[in-house]
Amino acid sequence: MTSTPKITFIGAGSTVFMKNIIGDVLQRPALAGARIALMDINPQRLDESAIVARKLASTLGASATVETFTDQRKALDGAHFVVVAFQIGAYEPCTVTDFEVPKKYGLRQTIADTLGVGGIMRGLRTVPHLWKICEDMLAVCPNAIMLQYVNPMAINTWAIGEKYPTIKQVGLCHSVQGTAMELAHDLDIPYDEIRYRSAGINHMAFYLAFEHRQPDGSYRNLYPDLVRAYREGRAPKPGWNPRCPNKVRYEMLTRLGYFVTESSEHFAEYTPYFIKEGREDLIEKFGIPLDEYPKRCIEQVARWKNQAEEYRTAEKIEVKQSKEYASSIINSVWTGEPSVIYGNVRNNGCITSLPNNCAAEVPCLVDASGIQPTHIGDLPPQLTALIRTNINVQELTVKALLTENREHIYHAAMMDPHTAAELDLDQIWSLVDELLVTHGDWLPEWARGNRKVQAA
Repeated sequence: MTSTPKITFIGAGSTVFMKNIIGDVLQRPALAGARIALMDINPQRLDESAIVARKLASTLGASATVETFTDQRKALDGAHFVVVAFQIGAYEPCTVTDFEVPKKYGLRQTIADTLGVGGIMRGLRTVPHLWKICEDMLAVCPNAIMLQYVNPMAINTWAIGEKYPTIKQVGLCHSVQGTAMELAHDLDIPYDEIRYRSAGINHMAFYLAFEHRQPDGSYRNLYPDLVRAYREGRAPKPGWNPRCPNKVRYEMLTRLGYFVTESSEHFAEYTPYFIKEGREDLIEKFGIPLDEYPKRCIEQVARWKNQAEEYRTAEKIEVKQSKEYASSIINSVWTGEPSVIYGNVRNNGCITSLPNNCAAEVPCLVDASGIQPTHIGDLPPQLTALIRTNINVQELTVKALLTENREHIYHAAMMDPHTAAELDLDQIWSLVDELLVTHGDWLPEWARGNRKVQAA
């Protein structure tokens, strides 16, 4: 092994995300001399990211080197770690399509990047590109670890595990640690006094334990406190986004007995209970932010134009530690210093009440041996049942991709809890037809066009 790791970023034009990860990496002494390879298909965004990366190294006094590539395989050659962050089809046209076409059928969404018809379409657009990265990795860096930050996370992780089982990969999301911080804030408890254990699937994992360390070293269950705070109107407290008051998850806590790790705006569209035609009372009661993701995209684009100019002209760039796991994983694998992260991996019996081949989100030990998932056992039956409703959609989308069978796209949409609660079968078929035609060349060739799948 060389003295410095090579870290390749695919989709390095996601500059703010790249900045956070590289800033985290270069603050670790063992990684300060890393070779950083930035790859993107957009030369302008790539140049902007390179400027940011070099200024970060300068700010931190790190000896890291930064190279840029538009050729994916060249960027991957000899890599030890591959960080992937991209959005196929971007906000325009694809995210707009994922929202506007379903809306014509009366199907309203909040985020639409993980489940539902929006998540299905994003999976169809995204997985072929991830598979191409896997092919290139097998050719030029077969032992590298892929750190995958792309949605739909569970579909992506599952599809990679099925087609390229030898690729070392983990899907990463900040929802577990991010939500734990939010709950600590809601209860006015310092985050470093909280202990938790979570398991499930990406965006639908649950805290099986959520506890507060006491002065005598024992731990106290915080679930009664969370329920009481919600009932008394003290929780949730206002968060970073005033459009998203986070009431859905608290309501589900009172029904399931466990708190889900992903946001209320996400969870509202993963279940059939909250977004319903003619039930504006539910939208108001739970503060459900319809069309939230397009709003964030527009805000993000506007914000980035200002940030890009600031970064370009600044001598130094402020560096703060982010909540992301990437630097912790890279450091642990490279140095052998152990750490624990929450990662999305092939289940392989970690959660015994879920399918063996699905993508599970579980605690993982990371050290020089790599990423090692921990055994959970059975989840509480009500959690297993709810998670399976999401796995159904993921499994059929992956099956469609693996077999190139268009029918399974329709089956996946049919099984989606929110879609099925709002639309009849003819509407679902027509909606999928229209989405496939509208997305056109953004989809793999076998999925394109208006060759309607007929009912028997």
